[in-house]
Amino acid sequence: MSYALSAALQAAVFSALQGDGAIAAAVTGIFDAPPGGAGTPPTGAYITLGNEEAKDRSSASHRGCTLDMEINIHSDFAGYSEAKSIAAMVVDRLDLADLPLSRGALVSLKFLKSRARRGVAPETRRVVLIFRAILDDGTI
Repeated sequence: MSYALSAALQAAVFSALQGDGAIAAAVTGIFDAPPGGAGTPPTGAYITLGNEEAKDRSSASHRGCTLDMEINIHSDFAGYSEAKSIAAMVVDRLDLADLPLSRGALVSLKFLKSRARRGVAPETRRVVLIFRAILDDGTI
């Protein structure tokens, strides 16, 4: 298994989201970790890269993995419309995208599912998007 591809995928996804003008205009930021630390999180809507789970997809001749990753859309808007609108933009940008990686190759990136839920103030809504990536790290 080549978990080393996780960092390459994360960088590519982060870059793709930051480089999308519509997404960048709709959020106050895109973060690798929840912003604010122990302080107050940003106001408005923002995106964080979330949890991930990797599974080995290696064979006798190739290294690779399947990686399920979460992308979280946080919003302090009273209803779901803002978070869902941003979530739709993220899915449109990433589903079946051909993203260049600094290591290995992205074979497939697919939207799997989402969860929308109420958050604790100041985050009143959150949409969690889950994508599945199939990654190839080449021959052994």
